[in-house]
Amino acid sequence: MKSTFSIAAVGHATSLFFAISFVLCVVVGLIVPAHNMAPALQQLLSGFHWISWGSFFLGLVESYGYGWYATLIWVPIYNVVLGRQKRTA
Repeated sequence: MKSTFSIAAVGHATSLFFAISFVLCVVVGLIVPAHNMAPALQQLLSGFHWISWGSFFLGLVESYGYGWYATLIWVPIYNVVLGRQKRTA
């Protein structure tokens, strides 16, 4: 049984999670302006301004990219730690 994580699978899953979360934050901000995440999104996403189509798509691309960034750091660390645990067990 393979127990290491696939970088490609985790990368796409994490990136889609971040992108969907971004879209939900924007939608909620448009529907309920009192609860929008604009200040937080502007801090986290370089070049994002509330809201235009260009800014929306930039935020979407950056969110997807941050998912890959997190994956490229986390998955190799997990796989190394898992490999060390298997060798000591």
